[in-house]
Amino acid sequence: MNSLFAHRAVPALLVIASLICTAACQTTGGVSDEGEPVFVEEASAPQGAPAAPIAQDGVEGEVPLIVAESEHPDDVAPDKELEEVIVEARRDRHEVIFDLVSEAKSMLRDVELEYVFTGKGRRETLRGRPVVFALWSEAKQEWSIVHIEIGRPPVKWRPGKKPFPFRMRTPGVEARHVKGTGAERLMFAFSKDGEPLKVYGRKFPVFDSALIAKKRWRAVVATARPIVYLPSNEDTLDPLFVSGGKEFLLNTAQKAIEELRLARAPSVAFPGQLLADVVPAAVLTTLAVIEQTDDADFVRKKGAAFDEVLSHYGLKREEAYRYSVSSASALGPMQFTNRRGNGTYAMVVRRCPQARIDPNFERGATDLLNAMKAAICLFDIELYQMRSDIRLAYRDNKEVLGIFPVAAYNGGPRNVAKLYRVMKKMGVKLEDLRPPGEQPQGPQVKCPCLWKEEATGVRPVAIPRYNNENRWYIEKYQSILRVFE
Repeated sequence: MNSLFAHRAVPALLVIASLICTAACQTTGGVSDEGEPVFVEEASAPQGAPAAPIAQDGVEGEVPLIVAESEHPDDVAPDKELEEVIVEARRDRHEVIFDLVSEAKSMLRDVELEYVFTGKGRRETLRGRPVVFALWSEAKQEWSIVHIEIGRPPVKWRPGKKPFPFRMRTPGVEARHVKGTGAERLMFAFSKDGEPLKVYGRKFPVFDSALIAKKRWRAVVATARPIVYLPSNEDTLDPLFVSGGKEFLLNTAQKAIEELRLARAPSVAFPGQLLADVVPAAVLTTLAVIEQTDDADFVRKKGAAFDEVLSHYGLKREEAYRYSVSSASALGPMQFTNRRGNGTYAMVVRRCPQARIDPNFERGATDLLNAMKAAICLFDIELYQMRSDIRLAYRDNKEVLGIFPVAAYNGGPRNVAKLYRVMKKMGVKLEDLRPPGEQPQGPQVKCPCLWKEEATGVRPVAIPRYNNENRWYIEKYQSILRVFE
């Protein structure tokens, strides 16, 4: 056993020993542009207080400082030392990845970010935002710490357009921008001496927007809060993280539903029924994936685009997409908006008091469980505003008719009215809608599609180009729903 393997094997052996002990005890008695990033309070929501959600449109925004300040600390070591157990076993790839990510995170904690100022006196300004990456060489079995500087304010970059500008601060390493511009999605590809290096960690600073507005650059740097957070990338993509992410999301959705049931929160869309019975866990879970899957990625990669998001949830769990901020300042995994107290988050806090949603936007929107409860409230409110025939059809066929509340979640009640009119023109009735099936023999129907039952079977009907974003949102929903059924 080489020294590197021995170094990483010890924590894994201790975990195995812990699991053995536990079992024994039981027998005798776990893209595109972004805006500025955000920090969240470390304090948990007060008992019985409502929670709040957030939104994402593929363009990154600036993370609020309050969100960054709430970055979760590393797990503390157990109080008792465990007896060392020698186990010889081949380690799975996802276990190796998890250990490398943990090791990179630990190293980056102590790395200082290097800020550069230009100009003098009143003309002094902060030149850019420093970002640090932890890179692993498979060939040399060693780490490299690489410093890069990106633009400040954030560059309005689009895939396929001009290259994303950046400064390489570490000599001897080549870098290529891959995607993103902000805290959640910024990612580069690196190589050294011809060898591609794998990215397992990244340190990104979040700034106080009020100080930036006042151009108090020294104070901006003094109060900057660095977050150590790894966006999803090919180096961490693994089938076991994909399946783990799916299970984690479904379990969290079910827990959100159970908490609403215990709270006896009522539905407004269906009087006499509980909010907990409005949205199935599978439908709710699709939103956590759809909101973080870029349309262009979905068109190009299909199911692989979902796997990337699910793998991120499997690896990061509650931390996944906490720092996701759209250009419209929609925040968190479920992409809720604030808009000075008048966004979708504040609305569900006001309209669903018995759901006990955290009233603090940044804290609530970045907490997946709380955000899922808020999403259920929003579903219910939007269903209440729909035509009675849509509402009744949804109640009898929630997964298939989920296209309507999902369309409303994406763009409000107007999207539902547009979709309903388009369906009438397509000759598709509410009662004819079915889950997606197989394309028929012969010429293929070009999707996005709705699936209609006829005497000869279920066939796809292409959705016309009435609203491109909504068409692909519905297609994503129908595609990902099959994963969670």
